[in-house]
Amino acid sequence: MKIGIVCYPTFGGSGVVATELGIALAKKGHEIHFITYRQPTRLDFFSANLFYHEVDIKSYPLFEHAPYELALASKMVNVVKYEKLDLLHVHYAIPHASAAYMAKQILKSQGLQIPVVTTLHGTDITLVGKDVSYEPVVTFSINQSDGVTAVSEDLRKATYDHFEITKDIEVIPNFIDLDRFKKQKKEHFKLAICPHGESLIVHTSNFRKVKRVEDVIQVFYEVRKKIPVKLLLVGDGPERDKMERLCRELGTCDDVRFLGKLEAVEEVLSVADLFLIPSEKESFGLAALEAMACEVPVLSSDAGGIPELNLDGVTGFVCKIGDIEMMTKRALEILSPENLPGFKQRALERAKQFDVSIILPIYESFYKKTVESTYLVH
Repeated sequence: MKIGIVCYPTFGGSGVVATELGIALAKKGHEIHFITYRQPTRLDFFSANLFYHEVDIKSYPLFEHAPYELALASKMVNVVKYEKLDLLHVHYAIPHASAAYMAKQILKSQGLQIPVVTTLHGTDITLVGKDVSYEPVVTFSINQSDGVTAVSEDLRKATYDHFEITKDIEVIPNFIDLDRFKKQKKEHFKLAICPHGESLIVHTSNFRKVKRVEDVIQVFYEVRKKIPVKLLLVGDGPERDKMERLCRELGTCDDVRFLGKLEAVEEVLSVADLFLIPSEKESFGLAALEAMACEVPVLSSDAGGIPELNLDGVTGFVCKIGDIEMMTKRALEILSPENLPGFKQRALERAKQFDVSIILPIYESFYKKTVESTYLVH
């Protein structure tokens, strides 16, 4: 198939999943056309089946904010028409689903049909989408999509709870490339960070308030009172300065490292003993899945779809949002020498259930069903 993929080209989960999906589809022989304002972060190699189309956003003095949605819709029209696409797959409802609807109507006026699949990733529904400024458009564009998927059962339920959705929503979970995300031999790296055999806790995120990075540092601070431990924080964002100040206030700077944004996050995960994800909103928890694939147990909040991935007492533990005391207790339980090997092994076994080789055929089947039903209707 010839598939157009529209996404945000950033380190965020929706952009990463969309890009990895496109790469995996291209490897199976599909022709993939990415349509966005910048080359996606992980789209960094040449392939005969991968194409990138940049959305050119013109800035005029009249516009205080450039109308990206209009530029995107126009670009979709051109790519569908001239590359003869079979399907558009848009990731994150705002504004991609509404732009796809506009493109679809323009193409329809020119005698062309293009099925549209919308994948809901999380904050497009649970946070931004519920805003009264966007809700009518989000509801309309989801209902106008030919196929709709969500990355977890929790997100599917939240979408039906908060919007008047008439379409069936199919749950297709996020996935992992186990050829890339696997434990690597990085003993020298671990030795440099933990020269005296300390345990190593890792957190990765975009450092927004919703990720509750402060909880990570507070849990680490409490664990540090009991056992020798180090903390690596991977990522960047609006909360980073505040978190650096908190570390100074707690006197933990010697044991905490802020690594910023990293491409090869799997190298850091390969030496970790525990992954912390205390988010207050998390539709799936892709970062946790990446950790589990590298044999790292997960200590998480009970937000959103995380409990569907991180099995309490099996691959790690699930705690109430903001419960620092219980998270500290559970962290120490996981890090104990007698428990850690079992948690690591079970985390890997769970991650194997989300391998791209298992999830990709589900997407392919959904594409086929959507295309067939669209042309049957028309």
